[in-house]
Amino acid sequence: MDFSALLAGLDPVASGLVVLCIVGVTGLALGSVKAGSVSLGIGGVLFAGLFWGHLGFSVDPEVGHFLREFGLILFVYSIGIEVGPGFFSALRRSGLKLNGLAVLLVFLSVLVAASLHLVVGVPLPVTLGLMSGATTNTPSLGAATQMLTSVGAGPDAVSSPALGYAVAYPFGIIGILITMGLVRFVFGIRPEKEHADFEAERAVNRRGLETINIKLTNRNMDGLTIGALPGLAEMDIVVSRIMRDGVVEIAYPETEVKVGDLLLLVGPGDKLPGMVRILGTRAKTDLKAVASDVIWKRLVVTNSHVYGASLASLDLLHRYDATISRVTRSGVELTPGGNLRLQFGDICTVIGHPDNVDRVAVLLGNRQQALQQAQILPIFLGIALGVLAGSIPLAMPGMPAPVKLGLAGGPLIVAIILSRLGHIGPLVWFMPTSANHVLREIGIILFLGIVGLKAGESFVPILVDGDGLYWLGYGALITIIPLLIVGLVGRLVLRTNYLSLCGVLAGGMTDPPALAFANAIYPSEAPALAYATVYPLVMVLRILAPQVLILLFWF
Repeated sequence: MDFSALLAGLDPVASGLVVLCIVGVTGLALGSVKAGSVSLGIGGVLFAGLFWGHLGFSVDPEVGHFLREFGLILFVYSIGIEVGPGFFSALRRSGLKLNGLAVLLVFLSVLVAASLHLVVGVPLPVTLGLMSGATTNTPSLGAATQMLTSVGAGPDAVSSPALGYAVAYPFGIIGILITMGLVRFVFGIRPEKEHADFEAERAVNRRGLETINIKLTNRNMDGLTIGALPGLAEMDIVVSRIMRDGVVEIAYPETEVKVGDLLLLVGPGDKLPGMVRILGTRAKTDLKAVASDVIWKRLVVTNSHVYGASLASLDLLHRYDATISRVTRSGVELTPGGNLRLQFGDICTVIGHPDNVDRVAVLLGNRQQALQQAQILPIFLGIALGVLAGSIPLAMPGMPAPVKLGLAGGPLIVAIILSRLGHIGPLVWFMPTSANHVLREIGIILFLGIVGLKAGESFVPILVDGDGLYWLGYGALITIIPLLIVGLVGRLVLRTNYLSLCGVLAGGMTDPPALAFANAIYPSEAPALAYATVYPLVMVLRILAPQVLILLFWF
């Protein structure tokens, strides 16, 4: 059977989808092949597109344009939803040093790429592709392609970034591994010692919520209400239970305490010893283990009527005779102060009598399955808002014409903002991890498949007869120079833990295979935690970087 003839007999949409599926299947199979811990991953789709494009397979231009842009929108929107909740928290003091190193890595990549364009004369579209491939960042390639289209670049210029990306990508992966090895060799680092140092520092800085049982012996506190006890509000500590005469009850703010009472306190571990000095002595009895009618359950917030409601407004103590001792949000335990506002997916530890806890469960929703369901309406609304935001002309000083965020920047920024807000009324911008992964993978396969098919027409001639070998060297410079500088600065100047530094290098290149390599150096959580800390900010900067270069050098 003549497969080409069969495709020619189909309408453009059907033909394009068949070709794209072929590219996707072969690309995913290629990306799954591993050499040690390293693989092409989703980048295999681009190389499969280059292969099939070289053989003459193609997609109707109009169909291909829609699939490419729609795939890019799905991809960057999904990324924004994923990184949004942690984007701003990653910029706080605890992650400031690591994010500073990551920002330096991105800046140096842009600086080296811009220097190659200005000094050596590498065409700007090729430079953008080399930078994307050298930093193993596919969203950057998407942003460059879309931005070139928005500024009116011709077809050859729009397809050039994919060629540069494909040439530079392989060394982009290898260069990170080389840098990790060089830093380890130059400084004579022993990973087991780095792990021990990391765990010791982590133990000092850990500030989770803990519990403590205190026997009230300070007679100055006798007769005071729990709400009037000094130090509780200032230290973000709550009294969840009280035992008197062998009976355990819920602690109310207006409950009077007496000498000899046992109190169960919940709060930051480093603050609780201070309350012992104020109230009395540590009790040997654990109130959580004392048999009583009081129970505790973890309930998840899924009822839209309580989204954004403060704990003070819910007044669970007086309305339901129950209390919340802690709230867990995105893995972080929060002290349940009255001003704390609930969000979808919050896990509340509720204490009370069984019937009352069940009533609170109805109030909060407590539908575990809701955490596994994707809400479709907010997805389409968020995408629409992102596309509109990307289409708004923005006047910038020094630019000859207004610029736009485009189909890469608009959906990304809007998704970050919406996911950070969490909800607007009953609309929740939450996407289960599995749904986010599927949407993101489909989007990038659509984008890379179309880009690869288009670039495949000229990839081999450029690599064999053109400037492909020079591009390979330029891409290696964009990869290795920033990595080595950041590795040396991080270790020599900032004294960053080596395992954490490896996570920063992998996260700064948004490269999961490099993270897998870092994890294999020594079994520690340090690389993964550093990777997760810098990933949100780096992903945003990598997407914005090619757009900035186009604004600076295209006009």
